[in-house]
Amino acid sequence: MPEKALKVVVTSFNPVKIEAVRQAFLSQFSSCEVEIEPVQVDSGVADQPMTDEETRLGAKNRVASAQLKMPHADYWVGLEGGLDFFDGQMMAFAWMVVAAADDRISETRSATLPLPPEVQKLVEGGLELGAANDRVFSTLNSKQAGGAYGLLTDGLMTRESIYTQTLILALIPFVHELWS
Repeated sequence: MPEKALKVVVTSFNPVKIEAVRQAFLSQFSSCEVEIEPVQVDSGVADQPMTDEETRLGAKNRVASAQLKMPHADYWVGLEGGLDFFDGQMMAFAWMVVAAADDRISETRSATLPLPPEVQKLVEGGLELGAANDRVFSTLNSKQAGGAYGLLTDGLMTRESIYTQTLILALIPFVHELWS
């Protein structure tokens, strides 16, 4: 029987992000029931963040806004996907921010994924990454499925699996004895 229910506010209605949060919390708090509450909040950054710093800020802003909008929770989770250039190569990644009711905050960044030149060209032309991927790979709404990770690894990794791993890392300070 679960110890207690954890209320976790997720700053998205995207099913991939919600499931990644659910899986990460269930893995780190296995004796608890996890209640996920999605909420729509503004990131305060561009719809398609184009730097590491802007992406991180978007995740932080989402958490802060969610805490104001839904103050009664155990945790708030902000997930923000973004892009940046490294040596001319466009790369995709995401920042995850987790805040706890006791005011502790943890932040982690996902694995970084190189994007194909055709996708890079479309994004530089103004498309968001999801739309660019859909056009190049002839898919529909890939950001609510495997995302660029799934498309480029033939499903070996997916947006959900990468986000779940990143969130598990973000939860370490809340569960590991060295942070108690």
